[in-house]
Amino acid sequence: MFVFLARIIKYGFQSFWRNGLLSSATVAIMTLTLLLCSGLIIFGNAGNAVLHNLESKIDVSVYFKTNVSENHILAIKKNIEQLDEVASVEYISQDDALAAFKERHKDDPVIIQSLEELGYNPLSASLNIKAKNPRNYEGIANYLEKEIPSEFIDKINYSQNQVIIDRLNKIISTFRTGGFIAIGVLALIAFLITFNTIRLAIYSNRESIGIMRLVGAPSSLIRGPYVVEAFIIALASSILSMLILIPILYSVAPSLNNFIPEFNVIDYFWGHFFYLFGIQFLVGLVLAILSSIIAIRRYLRV
Repeated sequence: MFVFLARIIKYGFQSFWRNGLLSSATVAIMTLTLLLCSGLIIFGNAGNAVLHNLESKIDVSVYFKTNVSENHILAIKKNIEQLDEVASVEYISQDDALAAFKERHKDDPVIIQSLEELGYNPLSASLNIKAKNPRNYEGIANYLEKEIPSEFIDKINYSQNQVIIDRLNKIISTFRTGGFIAIGVLALIAFLITFNTIRLAIYSNRESIGIMRLVGAPSSLIRGPYVVEAFIIALASSILSMLILIPILYSVAPSLNNFIPEFNVIDYFWGHFFYLFGIQFLVGLVLAILSSIIAIRRYLRV
């Protein structure tokens, strides 16, 4: 059995090297497909990190008119806290809002002086509401508009924040759709090239195959080398794509980390190295083995 498997592997490597030019083209296209697959995974996770970061910062802030008493606001706060969708409600009084405003503009004497000249606190008290799930914010905002008397409310800032989240979601969704289409096109090209590589290998070895049939060689010995050749293509493409991916990521990491500080692409890559390699190898193996099996069944009557 060991000698039998060794022969299949040997013949598989020989077939791969004999069709060197076509094998190289197959590996190149497969490598591009796998690179795009890994890029889609990495930058998809980067997009998710941005979304999660924004969603963690987003809230619904209700600003009350200055004539609304603190007791009314605290009563509203208690009612909101009883909602199942609400994680927490923070009350910011007029004095707290003024103190925070002064702290933010402490280096701007014009603004500080203007406040002093007013002689009163122009800022509103507010409630900052955090939801258990970002999808619940719309329902919470609708509840606030219906249940709180309009004469109490100065403004609710949910709509501005939600526009940003929705736009970012659309951009990431468009990016993913485009990536999947590109992967599909490259996968089809890789499939066709691998199919033709195996077909030409079978054609070039037709005399040897005929002799093996005459001497009674088992079908597995005739088919096996072409499956091994497909395995070699998948393995070589996976290794090559990872080797190319490393310098690409290191070159884009500084810019990407500045743009998305919450996602470190290098840490993600090394932390998920075997996962990414496994996904690439599995995709490459499925494409290569599937195309080789179809080619064998069509052109190798054993």
